[in-house]
Amino acid sequence: MDLVAILQSKPLLVGLHLGFAILGIDAFLWLLGQLKDNGGSPKSRIATALVGVVAFIVSWLAGGYYYVVYYGTLVRPVIKSSTAPWVHNIIMETKEHIFLFIVPLAMTVLFITLLSEEEMERLKLHRLTLWLSGTIALLGLLIGAMGFTISAAARWGAII
Repeated sequence: MDLVAILQSKPLLVGLHLGFAILGIDAFLWLLGQLKDNGGSPKSRIATALVGVVAFIVSWLAGGYYYVVYYGTLVRPVIKSSTAPWVHNIIMETKEHIFLFIVPLAMTVLFITLLSEEEMERLKLHRLTLWLSGTIALLGLLIGAMGFTISAAARWGAII
């Protein structure tokens, strides 16, 4: 079975990885809007942050399983032997390390949303929470672009 066929036979894992990542990004963009406009109740902000955290964890699990079972043995060798081995050496390694920060950052935002309004104001966490929510969403989008580049390199490497 060639690489393209292997990649196409694993759509559930890749779909879960991508779909839940998009849900996580959307949740933190939504939270950013709620925080910026002081909109939504504290409960809705907690729920939004929780959805984002859970979505990123599910994305991490699906992507991690795919990486361990399929990518490392089937996809990485194709990329590394192609005309663009730097895609794995730089982009995939960067993607892996950036993603390690997203779940702890998302959990930090979730824990902050659990604080009362008075406590958030007293600790001056509103601006930090805005910044972290936006950073999480931007990092998620950056990782998505990296994933696209990695997939393209794998398909290109399989063709050459």
